[in-house]
Amino acid sequence: MASSASGMAVHDDCKLKFLELKTKRAYRFIVFKIEEKQKQVIVEKLGEPAESYEDFCTHLPADECRYAVYDFDFLTKESVPKSRIFFIAWSPDTSKVRSKMIYASSKDRFKRELDGIQIELQATDPTEMGLDVFKSRAN
Repeated sequence: MASSASGMAVHDDCKLKFLELKTKRAYRFIVFKIEEKQKQVIVEKLGEPAESYEDFCTHLPADECRYAVYDFDFLTKESVPKSRIFFIAWSPDTSKVRSKMIYASSKDRFKRELDGIQIELQATDPTEMGLDVFKSRAN
C-alpha cells in the first residue's frame, strides 16, 4: 500500500487494473473511489472494452467526486487509429466540500501511481469532459 500526503493509500488493485488497461486493453475505463473509512483509493467500476463513452459517463455520480481513467480511441488527421489514456478528476459542483478537498489533495499522488497517463482532465460537469473535449485534447 502506498501512502500519500493526504493520508490516502492506493489499493494495489488500482495499479494492477490500470496496468491491464494500459498493456492488454482489458478495460475501456476504470472508475476509482476514495473510501474515507479505509483511507484508500479503490477500484469502483471496470468498464468492458466494448462499453461506450456514454456507458462510462453513467458511472460518474452527479454529486460525488471520483477519479477515472478512460482509454480513448480516435483517428488522426491521416486516418491512423490511435488511443490515449485520459485521467479524469471528476469533482461536480454539487459534491460535498470535504469530498472535493480530499480528492483534490490526493489527486497528484494517486496519478503518479498510474504510470502511463497521457492526458489529464478536470471536470465539474459533463460538458467539461465531453467527447469533443477528448478529441481536441487527444490530437
